[in-house]
Amino acid sequence: MTTWQNNPGGGYYPGQQGYPGYPGGNPGYPGGEQGYPGGNPGYPQPGFQPPPYPGAPPPAPGFVPPPIHAPPPGMYGTNYNEEDGEVKGFSFNDTTIRQAFIRKVYSILLLQLLITFGVVALFTFSHNAKEFAAKNVSVMYICMAITFGLLIAMACCTSVRRKAPMNFIFLFIFTLAESVMLGFVSSQHDEGSVILAVGITAFICFALTLFSFQTKIDFTGAGTYLFIAALCLMLFGFIAIFWHGRTVILVYSCLGALLFSFYLVYDTQLMLGGKHKYSLSPEEYIFAALNLYLDIVNIFIYILSIIGASRD
Repeated sequence: MTTWQNNPGGGYYPGQQGYPGYPGGNPGYPGGEQGYPGGNPGYPQPGFQPPPYPGAPPPAPGFVPPPIHAPPPGMYGTNYNEEDGEVKGFSFNDTTIRQAFIRKVYSILLLQLLITFGVVALFTFSHNAKEFAAKNVSVMYICMAITFGLLIAMACCTSVRRKAPMNFIFLFIFTLAESVMLGFVSSQHDEGSVILAVGITAFICFALTLFSFQTKIDFTGAGTYLFIAALCLMLFGFIAIFWHGRTVILVYSCLGALLFSFYLVYDTQLMLGGKHKYSLSPEEYIFAALNLYLDIVNIFIYILSIIGASRD
């Protein structure tokens, strides 16, 4: 039976058997998980009926029901899965979190690029480094195997890319191995070609980054099409192995540079989040930096290949 207790401030309020969320709640006023999760009067569940409650006496005059404290719409996004790197509908409504995430990603990316182009400069301008690259081609294949294994580990294992300091260690080893590979590639070109390729790559990446920040076009939904284009480019690469020629190399390199330019815009908008359809979780700063780094590196490789084929 419902009990009503005297309120020292005036009037009456429901006691333990009539107030929501308290032990032994009145069946007419659903408590606990039936009405409010865990008895919290701030989050009503579907099917909850406001007063009057069936079978219960009317509340005393002046009684005010507890207020509803619901989270702001979109505060936590929609369809968010902690295990996914790419989240549908996730929105960085908190500007501070978004800006901190972007700063962290670009700080990591800047360190990666400094290491990479430092190694490239060593193999480009040092005669001893060029001789080492010419006599130890097996080192490049070892670095290729290391980068391939670490890339799979960081892309497929969430714990690897999110758990510090293991994620930074894996990323540093990957960056160092990738830098050595680029150094071996750069040692086969003259200094002018490498400098020109670096300048063109920097200009393209800077322009595309500004475009990604300013444009109203959402490229985050084009992931499937970009993946199909990458498979087609891979098939073209296998064909180009058997069909040698400067024209084939130029066409292949131009298509590769164009594809990874689109990938740079796509990955940048995934990092930005906000108004875009898809975005990365704030915990995926290693994954975001890795994506942008690979886009820039691939653009540099294809630009260098275009310059080299044009000058041969």
